[in-house]
Amino acid sequence: MKRASKIFTFLMFLFLFAPLVILLVFSFNEARSLSVFSGFSLKWYKELFRDTETLNTVRNTIILAVCAAGVSTVMGTAAAVGIHRMRSKYLRSALDMVTNIPMINPDIITGISMMLMFVFASRLFGFANSLSFITLLIAHITFCLPYVILQVLPRLRQMDKSLPEAAMDLGCTPWGAFWKVELPELMPAIVTGMIMAFTLSLDDFVISYFTTGTGFQTLPIRIYNMTKKTVTPDMYALATIIFFVILALLLLSNLTDSEDSQKLRAARKAKRAAKGKPPMDPRKQRFLYAGGGCLALAAVAAAVVFAVTETDNKPQVLNVYNWGEYISDGSEGSMDVVKEFEAWYEEEYGRPVQVNYTTFASNEDMYAKLSQGAVSYDVIIPSDYMIERMIGEDMLLPLNFDNIPNYEHIADNFRGLYYDPDNVYSVPYTYSMVGVIYNANEVDPADAVGWDLMWNEKYAGRILQFNNSRDAFGTAMYRAGIDVNTTDRTQWDRALDALLEQRRLVKSYVMDEVYNMMEAGEGAVAAYYAGDYFTMADAQAPSVDLQFYYPEATNYFVDAMCIPACCQNKELAEIFINYMLSEEPAIANAEYTWYASPNDLVYTNPDYIDEMGEEAMDILYPDLEGFADHYNAYAYRNLDGELLDYINTLWETLKIN
Repeated sequence: MKRASKIFTFLMFLFLFAPLVILLVFSFNEARSLSVFSGFSLKWYKELFRDTETLNTVRNTIILAVCAAGVSTVMGTAAAVGIHRMRSKYLRSALDMVTNIPMINPDIITGISMMLMFVFASRLFGFANSLSFITLLIAHITFCLPYVILQVLPRLRQMDKSLPEAAMDLGCTPWGAFWKVELPELMPAIVTGMIMAFTLSLDDFVISYFTTGTGFQTLPIRIYNMTKKTVTPDMYALATIIFFVILALLLLSNLTDSEDSQKLRAARKAKRAAKGKPPMDPRKQRFLYAGGGCLALAAVAAAVVFAVTETDNKPQVLNVYNWGEYISDGSEGSMDVVKEFEAWYEEEYGRPVQVNYTTFASNEDMYAKLSQGAVSYDVIIPSDYMIERMIGEDMLLPLNFDNIPNYEHIADNFRGLYYDPDNVYSVPYTYSMVGVIYNANEVDPADAVGWDLMWNEKYAGRILQFNNSRDAFGTAMYRAGIDVNTTDRTQWDRALDALLEQRRLVKSYVMDEVYNMMEAGEGAVAAYYAGDYFTMADAQAPSVDLQFYYPEATNYFVDAMCIPACCQNKELAEIFINYMLSEEPAIANAEYTWYASPNDLVYTNPDYIDEMGEEAMDILYPDLEGFADHYNAYAYRNLDGELLDYINTLWETLKIN
């Protein structure tokens, strides 16, 4: 029995800490891979401290957590005292139940409802932006409050009721009795509540995602938005640092209760006694420590309010909304395009500019925020089908191309495409195609033909399929020669049958997971985007030989820069778009993202061609002259709501089976 309990305990701790150990080890990996350790290096720690955007999000996260914890601790303590002193037990019970609702309610419901409330309030009072740092802080205070209340209330109920009464009998006012008697007794519970509030705020993603505005991004949101490509290894380094900081705090906390620390406190008491000083009341000592902490929190909160006010008062602010990992950001020695634009603009126009750069993870996330009027952005970079939808709903502004002279460098094959036939609302940013990635050490080259490889019985259990309905159905429809934009539901049913047939061969339905699985050789075949193949090939294990090809019929897509109807500074937005088309930033972005550029300053540049290499150029730019014809034939179009609902129903049927 003892042996079994030890084995169970070992397995439990292995389950809990194995992911942390793996993260820690690979934070020192020389390569980008999370599956192959290629040598010890501090490279990613150096990259972390060069990554100003990540460091800014860490700072933002800590500032938000401190402010939310401080305010919710004060409010929660006051609320707990108020509830405790109510005479009606029915009212107390009702308030106890209401207090539990924010904890029981799903985070996504809380986040969406708060976003809608902020949008309604901003429209009611005529504010330009519905979401900001203030709304994010209010949301965090809201979900932290119940945890503080539930820590303080039990302590109040356990406390001797005669203590404050005795203090008032001795001449204290009710406030004095609370301040001198009750508060010191409550301090352990208050501190515990504050720590819980800080931790919850630090960790929150879902509610933050729906209530954050422009120019303020927290660390969980930044990591989530990285899934457009993959989480970069400097995040492993950051997670390792956070882990050891928390471990040090826990050790420090345990040491304060150790025998040695108790002897040290006894020595200090003896020293005070030798000087004729009375020993300090432990309650008073706890009160002083907590008071110092509250003052520190107040100082940080004041600094945050000052910083936010200063930012709002800057003369030029540009809010940019882009995919995660979709602009050269200065990491690994690349150009920091946002910082360079700020410097260039100030030198060119003699005025400072601040770019609030925020990221999204999908077209649908971006559309949801903009359509609700929750945020105000000046430049957005959606995909083609979403641009068509937003034009149809009057969500985009026509561009003044007098402010975008570099548009002349966009190749003719990328003009007049279906989503913006008159070239009024968009400027192409990148484009790419979907292809098949396979491990040549497992897959017979003779089988690497068309989409049939994804249905080949020889590789059962080694095939990775898209985990989104449009791309997964696309593989089946291209294979069967079905129009991917058909409105005929029987054709979508045919595609479902093909996916159901494939289901028993599929190892997993993936998106960003495809990187680690293909790099480590956990999958033999996968359909994915061309640009991302190079990221995988760069980090593949020695036993893996990743190769890539295009089926004859496949998806072509374009992401383009647009100005939404909520734009606050259209001319500045057009200047930014024009800058993004100039040679140096355009090349830096193309090299960083590994996606093809429609800009002739990029794909004809000899240095860019040498840097990318012959294989990459052949894959990224297979047929520039014939691009428009293939694009119009195979690109996804915006489908009506009823058909999309039907497709989602089919997708659920596939996943359930």
